[in-house]
Amino acid sequence: MWALPGEESVIQVISNALTEAAESLERFRHDQSALDAIQQAAQCLITCFRAGGKVISCGNGGSMSDAMHFAEELSARYRLTRAALPAIAISDPGYLSCVGNDLGYDAVFSRAVEAYGKPGDVLFALSTSGKSPNILKAMQTARAGSMQVIGLTGRADSPMSALCDVEVCAPGNAFADRSQELHIKVIHILIELVERELFPELY
Repeated sequence: MWALPGEESVIQVISNALTEAAESLERFRHDQSALDAIQQAAQCLITCFRAGGKVISCGNGGSMSDAMHFAEELSARYRLTRAALPAIAISDPGYLSCVGNDLGYDAVFSRAVEAYGKPGDVLFALSTSGKSPNILKAMQTARAGSMQVIGLTGRADSPMSALCDVEVCAPGNAFADRSQELHIKVIHILIELVERELFPELY
């Protein structure tokens, strides 16, 4: 077995990471305000889909990957095959580089919301810090266009909070990784709740 510098063994590092992740999940599992917010977010999505609307998701870095994950499991499939749900992630490299170069990186998400968002649609915005300028601008654009805004954050009382119709805050630790691990769990729960309501035959 290879060794790490310092006193901790590789196995200790692995065990500590899993313990910290489990503790973050357990705290989140008992946070009634978070559970209520997840329920409200699911209802917001269900109302949107029932009315013929769509969901647009966005995030930076790992949160962009989560935004893409969310959109593809709604539009393609989650566990079992059913009718597609209209969800898109703002993630096309050509589009992002064009807007970033011509209009500035702060506009990469808001420009797409302006182009594709309609009243009654939902913006699903992800940011572990809750203060990414391009996410905040997208949320402002969505609200100006009479869209609903769901925010998935990692810090309470962030600048995102005031722009959310529903905020699901999943704090982890001093860094983004634990929050990101909770975010993917929230995403899967939301998709399951949407499916249970719209496609009960799957369950």
